[in-house]
Amino acid sequence: METKISEIRKEYTRGKLTQCTINDNPFEQFEEWLNDAIAHNADEPTAMIVATVSAEGHPSTRTVLLKGVENNKFIFFTNYESRKGKQLADNPYISLSFVWHKLERQVHIEGKAEKCLDQVSDTYFSSRPYKSKIGARISPQSRVISSRMEIMRAFVKEVCKLAGHEIRRPDNWGGFAVTPTRFEFWQGRESRLHDRIQYIIQEDGSWKQERLAP
Repeated sequence: METKISEIRKEYTRGKLTQCTINDNPFEQFEEWLNDAIAHNADEPTAMIVATVSAEGHPSTRTVLLKGVENNKFIFFTNYESRKGKQLADNPYISLSFVWHKLERQVHIEGKAEKCLDQVSDTYFSSRPYKSKIGARISPQSRVISSRMEIMRAFVKEVCKLAGHEIRRPDNWGGFAVTPTRFEFWQGRESRLHDRIQYIIQEDGSWKQERLAP
């Protein structure tokens, strides 16, 4: 029997979120929820949907991995010449979304991205697995290629070229640090009456906390 998409639904019953129990600091609340996702073996707990906007105002999304939260900035790494890299060069405003289905939770973050210092990118690149380093060097990320064989040949060629040598980070690859201006914590609830609490940064650096309608 064919399933109708419009009839797919579930009831959310795993938890609740109140302003009495949520942390006053959104970074600490995020850390708590991320640790919960890891502890409950959520699939890819550090995966986040990254949305950017082109110079023409066209949005696009993709999924990357969070690699750290340092000095109240969310860190991820990519090819600076990729689609997202070029869009962030034109428009640094960005949104990040974490979805942890197992816990019926989501976190949405809006902010501004800037390139990480070279030292930060170098340090992370040196920690990557060997094959990931090679991949970062040879992949013209987001560009059209003729076939998978093209990229595999480039990979093998680079392996042979760098055999016995230190694998350095390419100039077109590195980190972005996102400074949040807004957080939203979402907890699924019964009857679609979900809990949504947002934090908005204020001029004095404090965070204003508000409940949103589901």
